[in-house]
Order: sequence, then structure tokens, then C-alpha cells
Amino acid sequence: MTGKHRENLPEWAREASLGIFIHWGAYAVPAWAEPEHIAGEAEPEGGWFKHSSYAEWYANTIRIDGSPAASYHAEVYGSAPYEDFLDQWRAENYDPAAWARLFSALGADYVVPVTKHHDGVTLWDAPGSKGWNTVDRGPKRDLLGPLAEAVRAEGMRFGVYYSGGLDWSITDFPPIRDAEDLFHRYRPNDAAYAAYATAHVRDLIDRYAPSVLWNDIEWPEAGKEDGSLAELIAHYRDAVPDGIVNDRWGADVWDYRTSEYSMAAEHETGIGWEHNRGLGSSFGYNHVEDESLTLSPRALAKHYADVVSRGGRLLLNVGPDASGRIPEVQLRTLTGVAEWMSSIKPYTADRSFPEVAVSAEADNWCRTWVSGDRLVVVADRPEDVKVTAPGYETVAIALPA
Repeated sequence: MTGKHRENLPEWAREASLGIFIHWGAYAVPAWAEPEHIAGEAEPEGGWFKHSSYAEWYANTIRIDGSPAASYHAEVYGSAPYEDFLDQWRAENYDPAAWARLFSALGADYVVPVTKHHDGVTLWDAPGSKGWNTVDRGPKRDLLGPLAEAVRAEGMRFGVYYSGGLDWSITDFPPIRDAEDLFHRYRPNDAAYAAYATAHVRDLIDRYAPSVLWNDIEWPEAGKEDGSLAELIAHYRDAVPDGIVNDRWGADVWDYRTSEYSMAAEHETGIGWEHNRGLGSSFGYNHVEDESLTLSPRALAKHYADVVSRGGRLLLNVGPDASGRIPEVQLRTLTGVAEWMSSIKPYTADRSFPEVAVSAEADNWCRTWVSGDRLVVVADRPEDVKVTAPGYETVAIALPA
């Protein structure tokens, strides 16, 4: 199975620079994780998984003895099982059209919601998922179809995330405590699970024709060995000829590389790679994250400019609360950067890096890229940046205050 070279992405993906990730699930009910630890940075004592800042990993973290999440769960929910959160998740304020308008105002090129995370809950009536999906329980409806329609109505592309590597609803493994557990010991790899996951992703392809097929934590080994993964990807290529496939399958089927927070930074080379992260240190909504733990509009603008200047796309995560509202602390950043994004989005990098000379003083943060016949300069003080770029018009854009 051979993936296309990442520089041969379809035109829309080469031109795209901003995607919106959406992590929304039953984990939005407890909405809790330790917020202090950034993924890929120095591990806390006891390890990352015991102190995970990812609220979407709540079902795993509360099973680790001595974890703060386990203590929090016992204090707030007693011995209630994670399954209870699925029934408490109502999505009563879910407004996909409002979400889509917000993302469009940011200049997003594509939107990728989680369709099934590691807890196994599917956000549509996936084949074989009876009793463990949002149509049968909780919200009592397909959450994906209306979002796909709303996103496309605003002129953006629609993609899907699927956790092919983990599904805690169909396994009885111990909790994941380290990377060996994650990738080797406690990942379902049997033929039955491979068939189950394959049926899900095929259904997503046939129902929603996603422009992005985003898998996570590899793919069950049986599906790699029996050829069903190759057949699935071939089906996707036929169904969505200009669709793109990420690199987290544990097989050479990908179109582009990904990085996450401070992890896999070695993938941030060349052009067409994608960096994904949340507005805080979690993807799923974490009610502990306040303004001090959330990217400011200025910090988000810098992060976006840095990624684009190095040839990548930013896949920025939004984590709605259990009702379907985007939390105020996240909205503050998104609406606060929207005007700045509208000023910069016409100048998408064309992914070429001609010979130009740009210099800025050490205290003047600066990034540059070429957009057509323009050299884009983003800086604290763009007027103080020295540019030598024969044949290019300079577009100077200051970072938001």
C-alpha cells in the first residue's frame, strides 16, 4: 500500500491553511482533566497517562489508581460508570449552522469532527454500534449529517476523524499507562474488530463523502494483513478522488504527515503537513481551562503564522460543552482573532520558497511566506522588518494586540 507523496496533495489541500478539529463526546459531561501538562513536553511524575491533560481520555484516566482524575471522579460521581455520561449528554443547544458560521468567519478551509473517539461512542448510527451511539442514546440523533450540510453550505470542506486504533467499549484491557500499552499491549488487533472498524469507516465514506479521512492510533493489525485496509483506502480514493488521508494508520496509505502539540515535530518538514492542537491543553472540553490556560487571540495568530510560514496547515481544535455550546473562553479567542484572520487569509502561502532576504530584530517576532507575487510579513512591528525581495510586493501585517 503506497501513499501519494505529500507534495502531490490536491489543489484545495495545497491552498488550505486552517482546519477546525471538533472533539465532542460523552466526555464533555464530566469535562475534566489536569490542564498543566502539554502533550509531548516534560512528563509529570507518574507519567503522562496518569496525569493526562486530554479530557477526552477521561474514561481511561479515571481507571488508573492514584490518578487525580480518579479522585475527582470519586468525589463528584462516586462509583458511577463512564457509560452514564452517554445518557446525560443531551446536545440540547447544538446548532451546527452557528458553528459553521463561526468557523467560516475564521477563514477555515475544512472541518473535521470526531465521529468515534476511543470510548467507542459513535456520533451516528454506525453499523453494529446499537446501544452505543448518539442515535440510540444521549442526544438521540445523528450529529454528523447536519454538521456536514452546514459546513458545506458555508463553502468549507467536511472531513471525519475516526479512532481506528482504540475502542474501549469492545475491549476489557487494563487502562493504558504508557506508550507500550497504547501501541502494542492494549490495542485491539483481531479480525472481528478490524471488520467492525472497517464497516464504520466505509459507512462514513458512503454517507458523508469526507474530504479528509483522519484515523488515529494506527489500524488493527488483522486489517493490514488481510488486505481489508488496502481495499478500504481504494474505496475512499474512488469515492472521493480529491480526498486526503492522514498518516496515523501504521501503514503506508497516507498523503500527509501530522504533528500534535510538541509531539512528532520531525514531521513538520517540506510542504503539506498538518499540526493539530487545542486552544488549551485538551481537545475535549475541560471546564478547568480558564483564560490563563487558553491561547489568546495574539498567541493563536502567532501559532497560525508560524505553521503557515513553514509549509504546514493548522488543524485547530474546538471542544464544545455537553449541551453543544462552544465555551465562552474558547469563543473569546476565536472571535477575537477573526478580524485578523480575515486580513491574512487572502494571502495563503503558495508553498514556494523563493530567494528573499528578511531580517528582524530579536525582539520583533516575525514570520514570512510568499503568496503569488506578494511577500507576506507578519510581525510585532512589520514596519521595522527589512526585506529584500525583488519582484515581490510586500504585504505587512501586524500581530493582534
